[in-house]
Amino acid sequence: MESTPLSRSCAFLDRDGILIEDTGHPHRIEEVLWIPGIMPAIRRLNAAGLAVCIVTNQSGVARALYDEAMVGRLHVWMAEQARAAGARIDGFAYCPFHPAAGGGRYGRASARRKPGVGMIEDWLTHFPLRREGSFLIGDRETDMAAAAAAGIPGHLFPGGDIDAFVSGLLVTA
Repeated sequence: MESTPLSRSCAFLDRDGILIEDTGHPHRIEEVLWIPGIMPAIRRLNAAGLAVCIVTNQSGVARALYDEAMVGRLHVWMAEQARAAGARIDGFAYCPFHPAAGGGRYGRASARRKPGVGMIEDWLTHFPLRREGSFLIGDRETDMAAAAAAGIPGHLFPGGDIDAFVSGLLVTA
């Protein structure tokens, strides 16, 4: 995608392990545990002029642990919580597919599933975002592989205060 005057770079964030604690297929609002420092980190990314887009594998859908409507409700709630904290999440993309989940509708391989690049490429293709200056923050090697496949830097979050981590990334950028 060519850069236009309205396009901007994007901070792609994984969801489980970056936005919220990965407690094993989290999908209920009442069970959400935010990663320490996430709202200040999102505000910091916003202030830097970056779009903030969430890219998350949600194999719990393929495993019939919850449905896509539950994913959608949780994402709407997360965006509302961010807004209430003065932070902006520009959007969510998720992959409900998993090849080992059985023969149901969601039991298949998908280029959108990280380490595939589909979710990132969709954002870069269909929205005024540019690859240059964009990056991904994740907590797994599959996140890093997806970033590499998309041609953007990937940053592996080791845990702790994510605002301090983001602050360090923006200083070196």
